[in-house]
Amino acid sequence: MAVSLLLLYGLAVFLAGLVGGWLPRRLHMTHTRTQLTMSFVAGLMLGVAFFHLIPHSALAPSADVDFTMGWVVVGLVFMLLLLRLFHFHQHDFAAADGSCEHTGADQHPHEHAHEHAHAQAPRGPFTWLGLVFGLSVHTVIDGIALGAVMRATPETGAGLLGIGVFLAILLHKPLDALSIETVMAAAGQPVRHRHYINVAFAALCPITAWLFWLAVDPGVGLGTLLPAALAFSAGAFICIALGDLLPEVQFHSHDRLKLTLLFAIGIAIAWGIGMFEPSHSHLV
Repeated sequence: MAVSLLLLYGLAVFLAGLVGGWLPRRLHMTHTRTQLTMSFVAGLMLGVAFFHLIPHSALAPSADVDFTMGWVVVGLVFMLLLLRLFHFHQHDFAAADGSCEHTGADQHPHEHAHEHAHAQAPRGPFTWLGLVFGLSVHTVIDGIALGAVMRATPETGAGLLGIGVFLAILLHKPLDALSIETVMAAAGQPVRHRHYINVAFAALCPITAWLFWLAVDPGVGLGTLLPAALAFSAGAFICIALGDLLPEVQFHSHDRLKLTLLFAIGIAIAWGIGMFEPSHSHLV
């Protein structure tokens, strides 16, 4: 069952990455649509980290709370340094062409100016190369998280193994692929090159998850590797949600309620997903 689910998850994540790279050529992602999506995904990622990854790690026979939280901090700091070094997430592209959907009287000049300045897509060649590298490291961590949670959960019992981690990756991956497509287009890269990069990026997470699954066998005494990978991934998820997605969400007066509601829904879904996982599906 776990192998079949992992293959299904990998295919879905691959297709989500392809869709994310295809969207800018077919659909105009408005400012509101993008921010509502980011707010929901941020809540989902936080919930998955706290309700799924950390408990899976802390309940492992070879780990304890101190061990788990230490690796959570390592993952959080690593992702924070990656974000600081490459600043590779550029999610809000609605105003990159100089247009803006907010024309109401409640839109303050300062907010309007900040939104346009924030949404300008970088254009330098190093920028798109750094973006591809940074997001590739990020998606490798996603793959490790998916492979680790599938290895950490038992192959017996009813339910969907790793469904929380899978959904967090599935919903976030199109935003990453959209980032790469948009910034490469702004840098003048030809469509063919963008297509190749998009396909390779979409395949990276499923390949990493599958390699981790094949390489790690919890029955051969690898000890702390699985709980460390789960806790590290939890820290990375927390950093992405709190240090990347939410700061990019502008809580304008006309969107504040919707954004907050979707954020709460994301957390609630992450908590409710536990009902679809096998009971006692931790490393015990």
